[in-house]
Amino acid sequence: MRVVGRDRLEAFCQRHSDARRWIENWLAEVEAASWTTPHEIKRRYGSASFLAGNTVIFNVKGNDYRLEITVGYKTSVVIVKWIGIHAEYGRRDRGR
Repeated sequence: MRVVGRDRLEAFCQRHSDARRWIENWLAEVEAASWTTPHEIKRRYGSASFLAGNTVIFNVKGNDYRLEITVGYKTSVVIVKWIGIHAEYGRRDRGR
């Protein structure tokens, strides 16, 4: 998969260095993956949540942070939409 939005991840890791290892591992796994269905993501990331529009929410570092992506299954592209702390996600989620 090709990841778009790596700059968001890097900026986040600069503010939250404790998440860097998880993010780096996630990036390596995603770039090596060939996801064609949500089921393939769920097999590897059992706690991932799936929303409309091919949006996937990951719990980062156990549940300290949230990562929101959009997956283009046919184009093999993952777009990083947002990453932040759990409380920020809750506020964002209510605003949908």
